[in-house]
Parts: sequence; C-alpha cells; structure tokens
Amino acid sequence: MSGKRSAGLLLYRVGDTGTEVLLGHMGGPYWSGRDTAAWSIPKGEFGPEEEPEDAARREFREELGLPVPEGPWIPLGEARRRGGKTVTAWAVEGDLDPALAVFGTFTMEWPRGSGVVREFPELDRVGWFDLADAVEPLVTGQRVFLERLGECIGTDRRQPPPGR
Repeated sequence: MSGKRSAGLLLYRVGDTGTEVLLGHMGGPYWSGRDTAAWSIPKGEFGPEEEPEDAARREFREELGLPVPEGPWIPLGEARRRGGKTVTAWAVEGDLDPALAVFGTFTMEWPRGSGVVREFPELDRVGWFDLADAVEPLVTGQRVFLERLGECIGTDRRQPPPGR
C-alpha cells in the first residue's frame, strides 16, 4: 500500500424531511472560523497492519467518543484527494445525539515556529445536515461520498404525502 490512507464512516438517518448525514467540523486553529469545506466524515489514517473497516470503526469511536451504530455498512468506495491521500468510506444508517459526543484530541505546535505544543479537539462540533445541504460544508475531496450514498439509498426515501 503506497501513500497515506484514511478510512471513515458516514452516518445517515432518514426522517420525515428526508435523508440527513452526520458531519464533524474539524478542530484546531486552521479550521477555526471556517465553515465552507471545513466539515468531514469521522475518519482517520491507518497503516498496513490494520484493515480499513477496523480503522473506520476506531476513528468513529475516537473522534466522537460514541459507539459505532449497529447495522449493515454500505461501501462508498475510495476517493483520492489532491494531496495524494486515499480515503475509503462506508455509510451506516443510525441516529445519535450530537450533544453526547466527546471529541478526541491531537497535539501540534501552535503558533507554528513558537515551540509551544498545544492540544486541540479532532472535531470541535458535529451536526446533522440534509443530504443536499451537506455538499458545501463538506471538504471537497469527500463530497463524492454524498453522491454515492444518494445513489445507493435514493436521494430521498421519504414517502410522499397522500394525494401527490
């Protein structure tokens, strides 16, 4: 396996208003104050010793501090990012309360060149987005997963009101 690889899980739910997906706003100083293309599916890197599905489960638990919802996984395939990293994703139907998330952390030197190492949350908030409305906030390299999810489950599984 060459290049960096990442795996993640796109949680979705279907309600009266249609399909929604759970996205996390990336933490740390670089993403602070940004909203467009600053959200991600819970995901993270893995090495050759770990299976992508195991990495997706681990990263979901680490980033959200919540168990992975039970249910069948829908493979969404891979997407190669401009920087060369390959992201593999699955979708699973489930529901969770974003207020219950306990975010994992990472450390980095900040400000750069200062010699000061600080701790930041991997995600600083999570939220549910309508499938169509999730495109703009999601980082560009992951948007293809929304399209693939829509193709797999239908973009709108709501039942039309009687008489329509």
